[in-house]
Amino acid sequence: MNARIVETGTAKILAAASLTVARTWKDSAPVTVKPPKQDFGARPLVQVAILLDTSNSMDGLINQARTQLWKIVNELVSAEKSGSRPVIEVALYEYGNSSLSRESGWLRRVVPFTTDLDLLARELFGLKTNGGDEYCGQVIDEAVEKLKWSAKSDVYKTIFIAGNEPFTQGTVSFQAAVLKAKAKNIFVNTIFCGSRQQGLAGQWKAAADLSDGDYANIDQSLRDYAIAAPQDDKIARLSREIDSTYVTYGANARSKMAAKKEMDSMASGAGASVMAERAAYKAAAPAAAASEASWDVVSAIESGFLSRDEIQKDQLPEELKKLDKQELDKYIGEKLAERRKIKAEITKLQAERKAYIASEEKKTAGSNTLDKAMIGTIRRQASIHGYKFSE
Repeated sequence: MNARIVETGTAKILAAASLTVARTWKDSAPVTVKPPKQDFGARPLVQVAILLDTSNSMDGLINQARTQLWKIVNELVSAEKSGSRPVIEVALYEYGNSSLSRESGWLRRVVPFTTDLDLLARELFGLKTNGGDEYCGQVIDEAVEKLKWSAKSDVYKTIFIAGNEPFTQGTVSFQAAVLKAKAKNIFVNTIFCGSRQQGLAGQWKAAADLSDGDYANIDQSLRDYAIAAPQDDKIARLSREIDSTYVTYGANARSKMAAKKEMDSMASGAGASVMAERAAYKAAAPAAAASEASWDVVSAIESGFLSRDEIQKDQLPEELKKLDKQELDKYIGEKLAERRKIKAEITKLQAERKAYIASEEKKTAGSNTLDKAMIGTIRRQASIHGYKFSE
């Protein structure tokens, strides 16, 4: 499957991705979906590349990334620029893993820029650590050169690289790589897993300074302590209720729904706070529905990819094929209204939950973790690009 986000006016491709889905369905006629009526080019764009060290001893870092991904992205979802919430694209690289090839520099692009955070999260949960050489300069250079960064100067573009070895390893100069990023208006932010002084000695701050990025150090061995909020259980229940509003569509709908349920299970296993943050993202992010529009009628209509008149009945579940147009319109209208109502309730609860957690966090000093390092930087840098955050 291929997907593209195209800038209106210039036809410039802002992002593209492809995905191979296991064949678990019977042959059927292809579904033709017209280009979206709502174009992402009309919304502000944010591009975030996350570069994670997956060498030995980095299991804690990976665990923090898994449990904090939606919390980090939700910080951007809550921001507005010129009255609009941004479309957020996230890419993921791993580096320093000896399971990868020497020729690649022990690095791999796990996911290119995507708005499908469930896809990215599944890959995060699948990462395995293994000892290797950590070439920070090379993975930054790869991300700058190979990812499809927007050429627009008003787009907030940022790289976060996290690891625990000196920044100077490898044959690619980190100075040259970071300056190349800066030339494209990309911030490079460095997160050292260890003491602040050790990171300074390893040139992690020097690298960040070259692009006016931020340097932080975290304790990657910490298990993220999530504050239980009174809204968590209700958000989880509402998230499950949304499942009843899906109207599967097309040949690959079954495998897509199975993948969604697999991610539901992973998020549930990671804890109530992870489930709540994921549900909040799906309720509020402009691109969340679009990422499911290829296989769910309600998402396709909600995001402007499909109108009710364009629905091909032979691509619907068996129980809906027998409905006449009036009955089908009524059924889909009810599902769409139900989903909007649930999403609005989740968004309201998330605002209350966020305020509660902020209040509780003030009572404890806490430790530096990945989310704290990234959220502070995101707020500062996005503000430079005109974003306003709710307190």
